[in-house]
Order: sequence, then C-alpha cells, then structure tokens
Amino acid sequence: MSDWHHADILEAIAEHQPEAQAQAFIDSLGGAPSRRFTQAAMHRRANGIAATLIGRGAKHQDKVAQYLYNAPEYMESVLACFKASLVPVNTNYRYVEGELLYLWDNADVVAVIFHGCFASRIEALREKTPAIHTWLWVDDGSGPCPEWAIPYEEAAAAVPGADDSLTFQAPWPRSGDDLWLLYTGGTTGMPKGVMWRLDDLWHISNDGRLDPFDLSGGVEGLKPQFDELLMRRVSLPSCPLMHGTGFLTALGGMLNGGCVITLANRRFDATATLEAITREGISAIAIVGDAFARPMVRALEEEPGRFDLKSLEVVVSSGAMWSAEVKRAFLRYCQEETILTDSLGSSESIGMGRSDSTAGEASETASFVLGDNACVLDDDGNKVEPGSGVLGRIAVSGHIPLGYYKDPEKTAATFIETGGVRYSLPGDYATVEADGSLKLYGRGSVCINSGGEKIFPEEVEEVLKTHPSVRDAVCVGVPHERFGQAVTAVVELDDPGRFSEPDVIGWVKRELASYKAPKRVLVRDSVGRAANGKADYNGLRDWAVGELAAQEA
Repeated sequence: MSDWHHADILEAIAEHQPEAQAQAFIDSLGGAPSRRFTQAAMHRRANGIAATLIGRGAKHQDKVAQYLYNAPEYMESVLACFKASLVPVNTNYRYVEGELLYLWDNADVVAVIFHGCFASRIEALREKTPAIHTWLWVDDGSGPCPEWAIPYEEAAAAVPGADDSLTFQAPWPRSGDDLWLLYTGGTTGMPKGVMWRLDDLWHISNDGRLDPFDLSGGVEGLKPQFDELLMRRVSLPSCPLMHGTGFLTALGGMLNGGCVITLANRRFDATATLEAITREGISAIAIVGDAFARPMVRALEEEPGRFDLKSLEVVVSSGAMWSAEVKRAFLRYCQEETILTDSLGSSESIGMGRSDSTAGEASETASFVLGDNACVLDDDGNKVEPGSGVLGRIAVSGHIPLGYYKDPEKTAATFIETGGVRYSLPGDYATVEADGSLKLYGRGSVCINSGGEKIFPEEVEEVLKTHPSVRDAVCVGVPHERFGQAVTAVVELDDPGRFSEPDVIGWVKRELASYKAPKRVLVRDSVGRAANGKADYNGLRDWAVGELAAQEA
C-alpha cells in the first residue's frame, strides 16, 4: 500500500513556488480581493495553527471541526490539520444546537475553528461539549473574541521554530492512512462520517488529471514535474467548502499549485460570482447544478456585456441536477474551449461518472459516462449488461473510503465485497444504456435534494408532528425550477383551529437548519398511511404537485 500524504505534496509545491498566489478573499461585490496570501504566507500561518492545536493538547489523528463560511481560514486550517496529522471535520454552518452537538460528539471533536458570528450559538452549547478543549475564533467583524476562545490570527502568528520553514514537524510521523472525515448531509438518516485515507484521496485526484504525475519516485520525484504539470488555475468554489464539491475543488486547485478564491457572500450570489470571474480571470469554478447555473444564466441575459467569461476553462457541477437546457444556455456565454463537467459522485464514492459539455454539444440531463472504476450492480451483485434495461446500484471500486466512522453496521451495508472486489454502493440507482452510458434515476430512498442539500424526510416529519395542530405529516420533494426539489409537507391536522402555514414552517426552523424546513405545507384529511404505518411517498408527491398547480392556476 502506498503512503502519499497531502501535507508532503503541498509543502513541496510551496517550496517550489513560495511567492505564487495561494489564496485570495473578495469581501465586496465587484471589488478586488481584500486579502491575498502567497504559498509561503499560507504555509507559515498553517504551521502556526498546527503548533497551537498540538500545544493545546491535540494528539495524533484527533478531530478538528471547521465551523466556517467560505474564507481563506477554511482551507488554511485544513492544511494545518494535514501538517499536524489531525483530522479535519466539515461542519454544516446551518445546523442548530442539537445538530451540532450530535455531529461533534459523533466525530469526537477536540477543537473547533469558527467564525465569530457563531459565538453565541457555541456559548449555548459549550457546557455540553466537555471533550472540546480548543476554540479558535475567526474575526468576521461580528463582535469581540469571547474570553473562552483564542483569536485565530494570534494562533496563525505562532510560527514554531526560528527558521521560518514552510514545512512542519509534528511529534508523530505522517502516514497515508491519516484521515479526512467527510460528514454526509444525512441522506439516509443522521449525518455519517465518511473516512477517507489521504493516500486514496490523492490517487483519485491524480488519476483524474489530464496529465497525471508519474508517482514512481515519491514526493521527491514529483518536484521535477512541477513546472510542466502544475496547471496553476485560479479556482472559485462558489458552493460551500463545508460540502464535498466545494472542498474538493479547492483542494484540487491547491494540489495544482493554483490560487483559490473565496467570496464573502454567505449565500450563492450569481452576480458576485460572475464579477469575480470577470475581474480575477478565474479559470475553474464549482457549482451545484441548476440551482447555481440558472441564476448565472439569468444574470448574463439581463446585463449583456457586463461580464466576461473568456478566462473560464472548466465549470464543475455536482450534488444536484444540471439540465441540458441550462447547460446550453450557459455555453452561449463561454469560449469554445470551455468545458462544463457534470460530475456524479457522493461522499462515499468519488468518480462514479461524469459528462462533459462544450460549445458543440451539451450532454443530456442525468446521462453520464461511467467512471473507470465504476459499474452498476444488480440485486445479486452481478454487473448490469449495457442495454439490458436492468435497474441497479452504481458501485465504485479501487480507491474508496474505509467506511463510516464508528458505524460498522452501516459500513457493512454500503461497502460490500462481491467477486473478490470491494465496492462502495451509496444507493444511487441507474441503468446502463446500450452505448455504455449511465442513466441516473436517483437514490432508492426518499431523500430530498434541494439546491445540493440532502434532506431526510423523517427528520422533518418528526418535528412537524410536535406542532400542536399536526396529527401526522409526510415530507416529499416537488420539482423546483432553481433548487431541483423543494421540501413540501403534507399534514393531517389534529386541531385545525390552531393551524397556520407560516407558524408550522417557523416551528421547524426553530428546531432544524432552515433549509430543511418545508417551503409549503399542504393539508389533507389523511396522509393515507398503510396498515403497516408506511406512507405512499410517490403518491403523496404526485398529489402535492397537482395541488400546488391547482393553487397557482
């Protein structure tokens, strides 16, 4: 088994080009970056964070949560974790107290790096998190640093040693077995921590390059290849770094010796994204399907001539449907060489499939070319033959996760061995067309995907049923032009006199992250559960679509 480690690779890149731009942060619409960091500056700051975490008691492979919006501190602190052989843990900044407590307890988090605006939320739960010994406060202008936290900038300035080195030496050795812990969005229940070995993650990244590095000489053997193979793209992850798509886009940019740009806006802003592409000459961006691409097309149509996309080489989308119609509209504003890549993957399986669109042709909606290590397995574990029409689950072999953190039962269900090959099967159903392409049908569960966020209906239903007016509830995803699906609740009332749609929606928002709350609440005499207590989700979804259409007519 090989032993590649991101810290070794990134330190080698920094030593090769110390004055190259590594990160930039834009905090105003149409403005120039207010902060820029060279490779040398980013690595020295990361060394300070790594030294502070270890000095505060972090041990080998302890877990460190990034509770941050998109900002340079996100990837910088991840780099610090890699350097110190600590494990970064993504944290959804939309979570409320109960969700945060579950996540950090499940992940065994010992340190949290957080934006100042979250201080009051943390204050309310700190006494319930005794295992967390370090809180690093990132100044976002929202208020002073709490007395129980350490200013991030103070920690970043704590450069260990006197030689100003770009490398960092922890008290323990690095290993390709060091982990990156990626928590899922809760597609099939509560969020689960997917355990990725850094060695596997690097091989996936390198295998996905047009010109892969020759890995035969180890890290030292990479160095002579840097001048020729580092693409040095300027990348913009316009989706949250807390999700896999945004994070892997940023990490890929760093591994290519490029500059990663982040924006201050805390919700996707099509105009801000287009302004950044125009002003900074961004060459690669990450988006979430139609939820991001459609507003960008609308902005381009409404203000012709304002934005210039000539620098854009690649647009990567993952996490939500990207329709052929919107791809074609987007391509009208791009150079002929621009590639739109619709990437099919999940927290558990990177490289399930992809489809590329160019000015000549936009790929069809939900149609993908199978990844090199991907196939479709039927219920008996056999590979589905092209053109057979058999519906199966997409499976990926090769460099896949170890499993779910502290959950052997769900690990055994998702990561299986058949025919002597270990596969990851996250639950996406598809057929293989006669030409070998993949036709995606979606998750076998009733998961709702709204703007790239995965929402598990039962979690929302349980909150709805605690409202005084609600007897029973079922949540479904109805088609939505921008977000792909919108959460819609179908409720059976216990006390109609106490029912108010805005009040019920607000009730959910007080208990769960706001994106999980239903956009609409529809009332029926009965939700129609069967004798075994199961709801007819497909039937209720169809009814909700018809009811909403009738209300709008």
